Amino acid sequence: MDIFAHGLWTGAGYRFISQKLGEPEKAKPFKLWLTVFWGIFPDLFAFTPTFLWLIWMRAFGNPAVTSFSHLDTLEPAIQDTIPFLRLAHSLYNISHSLIVFFTIFGLVWIFMRRPAWELVAWLVHILIDIPTHTYRFFPTPFLWPVSTWKFNGFSWGTPWFMLLNYSAIVVAYLWLRRRGNLNRSH
Repeated sequence: MDIFAHGLWTGAGYRFISQKLGEPEKAKPFKLWLTVFWGIFPDLFAFTPTFLWLIWMRAFGNPAVTSFSHLDTLEPAIQDTIPFLRLAHSLYNISHSLIVFFTIFGLVWIFMRRPAWELVAWLVHILIDIPTHTYRFFPTPFLWPVSTWKFNGFSWGTPWFMLLNYSAIVVAYLWLRRRGNLNRSH
C-alpha cells in the first residue's frame, strides 16, 4: 500500500482504538503523531535514502536518473543490478520483516518496562503490505532473515484497488466523525 494510505489508516485506527479502550488516568496515552509515524516507518526507512539520492542526482543534471521512471516494469533480477535499488531492497527486508518487528518490539518493551503500543502500527503496515505487493515490485519479505519466501499478492497501485482503498478511508473517517472520534484531542 502507498505511504499516504498507511498514514491515513493508522490515524483512523488510532482514533477508533483510543475511543474504544479509553485511556485510564494512570496509563500513558497513545500519541497520534507517534502512531502515524510508526505506521509509515517501514517505507520511510526503506525508501528515504533512495529518494534523497535520486533528488541529488536529478538536481545536478544526471540524465540517467530519468530512465528509472518505470522501474515496476523491470524484472526483479534487473532491479537488483541498480545500486540504489539494492540498498532499498536491503532496507525493505529489514523494515518489512515480522521477525525484526517482534525483536524490536520486545526489546523496547524490556527497556521501557511496558509495551510501546504505538509500535503496533509498524506491525499493521507489514500485515497490510503482505497481500498488496506482487513479486514484480517489492514483495513483502515478512519472514526475513529466516526465509526469503514472499507472498505474491496484487498490486496496491492498480486503479481499482486505489479507488476502493481511498473510498474506504473516506468512509472510515466519515464514520469516525459521525461517532465523534475526530473531535477528541489527543
